[in-house]
Amino acid sequence: MSYLIKGFKYHSPAMCKVAGRLFKVHTLKNTLGINEQQFKISRASSQLSSEKANSYNYIIVGAGSAGCVLANRLTEDPQSTVLLLEAGPKDTLLGSIRLMWKIHMPAALTYNLCDDKYNWYYHTTPQRHMDNRVMYWPRGRVWGGSSSLNAMVYIRGHAEDYNRWSREGALGWDYEHCLPYFKKAQTHELGPDQYRGGNGPLHVSRGKTNHPLHQAFLEAAQQAGYPFTDDMNGYQQEGFGWMDMTIHQGQRWSTASAYLRPAISRPNFSVAEKTLVTKILFQGTKCIGVEYVKNGQRKKVFANKEVILSGGAINSPQLLMLSGIGNADDLKKLGIPVVCHLPGVGQNLQDHLEVYVQQKCNKPITLYSAQKPLKMVRIGLEWLWKFTGEGATAHLESGGFIRSEPGVPHPDIQFHFLPSQVIDHGRVASTMEAYQVHVGPMRSTSVGWLKLKSSDPNDHPIIEPNYLSTERDIWEFRQCVKLTREIFAQKAFEKFRGPEIQPGNHIQSDKEIDAFIRQKADSAYHPSCTCKMGQPSDSTAVVDPQTKVIGVENLRVVDASIMPSVVTGNLNAPTIMIAEKAADIIKGLPSLQEKNVPVYKPKTLETQR
Repeated sequence: MSYLIKGFKYHSPAMCKVAGRLFKVHTLKNTLGINEQQFKISRASSQLSSEKANSYNYIIVGAGSAGCVLANRLTEDPQSTVLLLEAGPKDTLLGSIRLMWKIHMPAALTYNLCDDKYNWYYHTTPQRHMDNRVMYWPRGRVWGGSSSLNAMVYIRGHAEDYNRWSREGALGWDYEHCLPYFKKAQTHELGPDQYRGGNGPLHVSRGKTNHPLHQAFLEAAQQAGYPFTDDMNGYQQEGFGWMDMTIHQGQRWSTASAYLRPAISRPNFSVAEKTLVTKILFQGTKCIGVEYVKNGQRKKVFANKEVILSGGAINSPQLLMLSGIGNADDLKKLGIPVVCHLPGVGQNLQDHLEVYVQQKCNKPITLYSAQKPLKMVRIGLEWLWKFTGEGATAHLESGGFIRSEPGVPHPDIQFHFLPSQVIDHGRVASTMEAYQVHVGPMRSTSVGWLKLKSSDPNDHPIIEPNYLSTERDIWEFRQCVKLTREIFAQKAFEKFRGPEIQPGNHIQSDKEIDAFIRQKADSAYHPSCTCKMGQPSDSTAVVDPQTKVIGVENLRVVDASIMPSVVTGNLNAPTIMIAEKAADIIKGLPSLQEKNVPVYKPKTLETQR
């Protein structure tokens, strides 16, 4: 596996030469009486040589959804040297994905959502608007980042999300400048068209099970008056249809599979895992490298062009603050020297909350039997042998987007349907034949923050999402429950429908529904916006539209943290797009653009559907 750490060996020939020079200087000093001033000059020269040997054009912090994309795209130029540093381990064992089946088998996704080996395992503060519950936030700490843990749902968001970004100060990030990068990243199994890509590293597919409960869900949605959409990532997001998934030939297609492994043998690319970056190094306000800990040893490595943070919406602002970039008052209280007062770092935290509405199924067709030990062994063996069967899908194969009320211009509620029951993030086994929908608002008005707990990089930051802090958010969640119940009550579910498990038929009034939401809603794992992109004149912005950190030099952030506001849908596809677009910016290439691509608008806003 030595090729994985090419250029990152600690006893390289260049380093040995430096050590040799230092030894010679020491000998000469003792034997020939070189004066102290000459010795200092020689030692400084040796130090510079050492730094050059331990230097790269670009250092990327975090081998997640964005970091893997950047590493691949920046090393396409053989003259650019890149070092990628990841706090977690590889996503393979002895080079095998089969031996790491908990990551690569799509149906096994809940294993790593609940395992801190590949997961930062964050928790929020007690949420005062949710009965003081502490919320669990899994985030990837492994090659591929959260794309190695997530449910593999590929959703881009709505065109208007990106037009809104542009209005919020992220100029050049409107839909016509973002769509080409979604397409550049993608190879869709249904082939390219005006919206889909056909030649990118990221393979995207549709579900293959054709499960009768998925069929019933889509039929019920149409019976309730909603449209069917054949591509919620294309012309029409609004409606219900089949989900796109980052699954290829029965395997999870993370950014490690799509981008990192194809680039790993390039001579200008080095990658190190189990390497925790603890600090960004500065000369004044010029970023020159990073400090990291590996195998218990603290070391430094230098970048002669740029350091790029791709740690995600929690780690990137945390590292900025640890390094002296953030609210100066907060940093001083922790004894951290201030490099740049940038009060927006860690602010503007946005996430999606969701709740499970569950119905008992009166036919034995759900995934309940697949969770019995003997059946799980059979499913696992088939996947290990052929990458086929029930292990080859995450089973979230249908879903949809709707508007919560008349007057809303584009969808603000999302549905994921699952022919099974999930309890406590999958940490508790299913107890019966049941199906459920994951439903939640997409553009919540509650905004939170995160701050350092201490100056220790190993301490998790204080995470305050401030969930359900506005009346609008409470109303939208109430609508989510009512509209889901209406779909589940349609004729298409008649032959499958048993009693409602959750919330339960005893929960009917607005007050009762609100209490249920407070007790049962959970994160959809979409933290974002904590290093928001905007104009330098915006005191809350952290990076400019070129992804450069405002107020310092040679430092960028490229990940979900730079979203000005959260998008309508899952975040993995937009994060990959952000990295694809940022790679062109870093290379100095003009942005791709596709003008006048049609986007669906409802015929009238006077009705909700």
